[in-house]
Amino acid sequence: MTSSLRSRRRRSPASQRVPLPWQAIIDGLMLLLWAAMLLRFTVTGKLYLLLHPDYMWLSHLAMGLTFGMGMARMWQVWQMMQSSQRQGGPRSQEHIARLPRQISTGLLLAVAVFGLIYTPRPFTSETAFQRGITDVLGQTRSRPQRFVLSGASEDRTIVDWIRTLNVYPEPEAYAGQAVKVSGFVTHIPGWPENIFMITRFVLTCCAADAYPVGLPVELPPGTERPKPDTWLEVTGSMTTQTLDNKRQLVIGEATLTEIPEPRTPYEY
Repeated sequence: MTSSLRSRRRRSPASQRVPLPWQAIIDGLMLLLWAAMLLRFTVTGKLYLLLHPDYMWLSHLAMGLTFGMGMARMWQVWQMMQSSQRQGGPRSQEHIARLPRQISTGLLLAVAVFGLIYTPRPFTSETAFQRGITDVLGQTRSRPQRFVLSGASEDRTIVDWIRTLNVYPEPEAYAGQAVKVSGFVTHIPGWPENIFMITRFVLTCCAADAYPVGLPVELPPGTERPKPDTWLEVTGSMTTQTLDNKRQLVIGEATLTEIPEPRTPYEY
């Protein structure tokens, strides 16, 4: 009996293991998942669909910080588990929060997991209508204080043409000028069947503030009307027509070439 009691006493300290610090483990996992999500968007090029290139360094910085903090948190857990002392798991510093810790952590984990399985897609004509494509023919939301037009007219992008019209909104002044632009097809309700809009989204900061700009295109006789959201390169010369009871610049004598969706579909 005495030998049995001694054996139980010897086994008792070893059998009582330090409880796993689940909150710390989840914190570290959450941070590493966020770093993995940002890394995925960077490697696949999908970050161009979410952020302006000027602000991508913030995403890269966040990726490095979350990875570093996640590894530090997991190392802290490992050190804790290797310790022979009976201590509770690592605890986060108490702070005031509107949501309980479990709920906020769960939300951050859910967003990270969603980001790892979701593939962003460029905006389409449906989004362009939702964001007011009928208001983009003569203006952009950000007006330059000074705009100097240089180079050949066929080197101008859709955004360059719209900004040019902002500075001097007289369509007849550009009649006959060569044009070569690319974008996706949008069909405007009420327009003639032989006219569609070639559209691009402009990104000023992130996808949340993207807005559409576009130019009308007149199809040559006998040309089939392209389907919405088809990416095209359009070459031709500028003409003027009346659309929506307004004299507007229209790409005439158009040659349409279908192109793949570009890696960076937005203008800046």
